This record gives sequence, structure tokens and C-alpha cells, in this order.
Amino acid sequence: MSTTQSERLRELLEPLVTSQGLDLEEIAVDAVGRKRVLRVVVDSDTGADLDAIADVSRALSARLDETDAMGDAAYDLEVGTPGAERALTEHRHFVRAVDRLVKFQLTEGGELVARILSVDAEGLDVEVPGVKGRKATARRLGFPEIDKARVQVEFNRKDKKDMKEEEEA
Repeated sequence: MSTTQSERLRELLEPLVTSQGLDLEEIAVDAVGRKRVLRVVVDSDTGADLDAIADVSRALSARLDETDAMGDAAYDLEVGTPGAERALTEHRHFVRAVDRLVKFQLTEGGELVARILSVDAEGLDVEVPGVKGRKATARRLGFPEIDKARVQVEFNRKDKKDMKEEEEA
């Protein structure tokens, strides 16, 4: 059974990423003109700041230079984080998205936009926002019910401190 270049790169680079306290989320090799671009996406439970990205980028670059994993052709290495509207595909992604608004595509059809309140081994407790003055409702989603999930960007969300101050006023 043959392994793809991405699988070989994952085997080579994942231990380095893990040693930096990060998770290797994704590896992709894309052709851009005559060059190739190796994109590496990393994250952690506490996020990855620019210093952590720079450190892991230097470590990955050094490891790639000492091996022939990318061959002789020129390539660029890009190391980054998943971004604001990341897809949730692993249990740890759902845990990291607690208190975030997520759009769910359900396996039985339809979609649901809800805030993740808690995550356990079987699924999620979510809060579905109320519509037109109605109160939010709680709902339980088992992982088998979820086909796809993606974090939503919220521009006008008030944090808990702001909401508490409004209630007290």
C-alpha cells in the first residue's frame, strides 16, 4: 500500500509540531506556478500565537532541509492557524469551540445555528438563539447527528461581562 506525500510529510513533521505543544491539523501541498507551496496548519487548546508559529515554522523548515521529503524542486513553507471560520472535524475542535456560534449541517438534513455550551464523548449541549424576541432553547446533539460543522464569525457579540452589566442597569 502506497502512502501519499501528505501522509509521509505528516509522519515526518507531526512529532516536531507536537514537541512545540501544538496539534498538526492539516498538511497540503499545492502547485502554484512553477513552485509548490507546503501549507501546514497548527493549533492548540489555548491557540497559537505568532511566536509559537514562528518557532514551529523554523523547526519544520530545518527538518525539511535535512531530508528530501519535498524533493529537489523549489517550494514555499507556509505555517498558520485554522482561521476564524474553521471546520470542526475532530472532538478537540468541538471542545475548542465551546461558547462559539456554530453552523451545523445535520445528517438527517437541514441545518442548525447554535452556540456550543459543553462537549462530552457522545456529543454537544448547544443553545439555539431565540428568534423575534423568543428565548434561546437548549438542545442536545449527538456526534452521529452532525454531518458538518463550521464556526461562525460574530461581529456584534457581547461578552458575558457586557451582558451582566446590562442586566444590572
